[in-house]
Amino acid sequence: MLKLLKYVKPYLWMLLLAIALLFAQANFDLALPDYLSRIVNNGIQKGGVENAVPVAIRQNEMNRVLIFMSAADKESVLADYTLIDQNSADYDKYLSDYPALASGPVYVLNPIDQAEIDRLNPIMAKALLAVSGIEKALADPAAAAQMSGAFGGFDLSKLPPGMDVFAMLAKMPADQVTKMTDSMDSKFATLGDNMLVQAAVSAVKAEYQALGMNTDKLQNNYILNVGAWMLLLTLASGVCTIIVGYLSAKIAAGMARDIRRDVFKTVESYSNTEFDKFSTASLITRTTNDVTQIQMVVVMMVRMMFYAPLMGIGGIIKVIAKDSPLSWLIGLAVLMLVSLIIVVFSVALPKFKLIQKLVDRINLVSRENLSGMMVIRAFNMQPFEEERFDKANKDLTAVSLFINRVMVVMMPLMMLIMNVLMLSIIWFGAKQVADANMQVGDMMAFMQYAMQIVMSFLFLSMMFIIIPRASVSADRIYEVLSTEPHIHDPKEPRQFPASFKGSVEFRNVSFRYPGADTDALQDISFTARPGQTTAFIGSTGAGKSTIVNLIPRFYEVTNGAILVDGVDIREVTQHDLRDKIGYVPQKSALFSGTIESNLRYADEDATPEMLQSAIEIAQAREFVESKPEGMVTEIAQGGTNVSGGQKQRLSIARAIVKKPPIYILDDSFSALDFKTDAALRRAFKEQAADSTLLVVTQRVSTIKNAEQIIVLDEGRIVGTGTHNELMENCETYKEIALSQLSKEELS
Repeated sequence: MLKLLKYVKPYLWMLLLAIALLFAQANFDLALPDYLSRIVNNGIQKGGVENAVPVAIRQNEMNRVLIFMSAADKESVLADYTLIDQNSADYDKYLSDYPALASGPVYVLNPIDQAEIDRLNPIMAKALLAVSGIEKALADPAAAAQMSGAFGGFDLSKLPPGMDVFAMLAKMPADQVTKMTDSMDSKFATLGDNMLVQAAVSAVKAEYQALGMNTDKLQNNYILNVGAWMLLLTLASGVCTIIVGYLSAKIAAGMARDIRRDVFKTVESYSNTEFDKFSTASLITRTTNDVTQIQMVVVMMVRMMFYAPLMGIGGIIKVIAKDSPLSWLIGLAVLMLVSLIIVVFSVALPKFKLIQKLVDRINLVSRENLSGMMVIRAFNMQPFEEERFDKANKDLTAVSLFINRVMVVMMPLMMLIMNVLMLSIIWFGAKQVADANMQVGDMMAFMQYAMQIVMSFLFLSMMFIIIPRASVSADRIYEVLSTEPHIHDPKEPRQFPASFKGSVEFRNVSFRYPGADTDALQDISFTARPGQTTAFIGSTGAGKSTIVNLIPRFYEVTNGAILVDGVDIREVTQHDLRDKIGYVPQKSALFSGTIESNLRYADEDATPEMLQSAIEIAQAREFVESKPEGMVTEIAQGGTNVSGGQKQRLSIARAIVKKPPIYILDDSFSALDFKTDAALRRAFKEQAADSTLLVVTQRVSTIKNAEQIIVLDEGRIVGTGTHNELMENCETYKEIALSQLSKEELS
């Protein structure tokens, strides 16, 4: 995958924007459990009262609370409150908020930050609980006896009736008050600050009721306010998800387009040497299926590879920050998940490397079956081909099933781990709640964090499923992109002469196919001149097609040189060289489209008259005009809807449209009858009178009138001359000629 990172560069800003949005989304999602915890803990359990620091408190109640504080705490608490009475400037404003202000002065909390509230919380909570406890004890003598220990041995049940206990406590000596508060602190220490604040909330709520405040409205407003924030965060997360989905699709589609374009351009630059290395089926698979694998994994990586770690790490940080007693459960679950992923990954990875090769194989078999259907039917080999396809299909199916079975096992095991984790959190969390070590809202938030952490590992496991296969695909694509073409254009190319004539000269040319032990051509030398026909004939495998394939540089010569108009073809660009050549291959190739579009392949600016002239010379006019659509007759892929002879004639017509100075006809008359062959050669000779014509053929009748015939045998020239000269001087040519024509026909 890293080898294809350069394709990310054009979309880097999109990727960075997507990562930024994923970071925002992760933060939004990680904030939701906290808000849920606040709704449960503060909105439901505390009635909308978040802190043990009242926003307002009656003066007489504040005086009671101050009894249970040290001198320093008293001073700091009073500094954060302002006393409001009838003489205050904002009296009317506060009166509407706190109706009890009409009966007496009220302390109102000044605007302070959260840090100050956190500092005051335990101080006010202890004092409020002390006051509340004494008030409850005074109302219940039995409770008063039980609570005496909490006040330094001071027995509340033995107080005289009607005595103001708070007035008495206010007059007690400082050391006795200190002893009493120390005793209280030791009792409260077992609760912890959070539980202490939660316990004091009821006293704060009672004070609000005494002030005349609507506590039901306070609770509802708190829940609605926090719920609105949750909804807003959810919507923001949804917007991020949509934008990231769009960006990830755009990045993946753009990368796939760029990779596919570069693969296609690279393959277009290949010589026949490279095509011998990669099969057609494999190149098709790499350009389609492999690129699709990369596209899919890029979408997943942008969407999950960045989001999942953010959620997992963020969730762990949140859990650690809350100092939860259940953190060990998540640690255990994560360890089990990682172990499971490692085991599955190690088992499945070798199979991922194999599956793409099997896709190549099934494509190869399918392609051969479809292209060779007529041969298969002719030899009644349908059962054999069905069996061959069935084997390729079963091999792919078996590997796919193995991988899917491994992955199918992984998902239920992960869900089992997650569900056991949830049950464990409920089991141990309930015990912590019962022991007052944890609040219900915190336990619910912890469950959500646990779910987010586990889900992040599930997302990562999905990535581990597709990354190995995509990695194999990336390696296969990179193999194509990194394969250097055997044939290169020169860095400083020469130009052909302005008065180009088209002579072709072979100087001691030898050629050996890559990986072969012997030369296919040995010491070939000849000159093909403009206005003349140079023909090549010989037995099968003699090297005829190899010679003409060297001229357009489909292969590179091993030794020697090929000169066109005195210029070594290796010193000019391939484009300039091939621009001078009209090539008709041994196996005629037509493209899907129309007859006209196939002819315009040679010259897209060709006039209708040029096209008509070309089909007349190629003896194709009769069958073209017999078609109802004429020149716009549809041609199927590969020209399968026309005969072999028609295909050859259209291929020749295409070369004629180009009007090049050099024509190469590689056994291009083999599918033509003798009459059409003769008529085509006569018309062609008239049209290309000034061109260099190189013809490869097996027919002696086709080349009887050629100015130069080159006879090949096992890669060597064994005869050169005209037909009559070769009949006298070349035994090989004579044998070929007599095997095809009678002596009368040859004379």
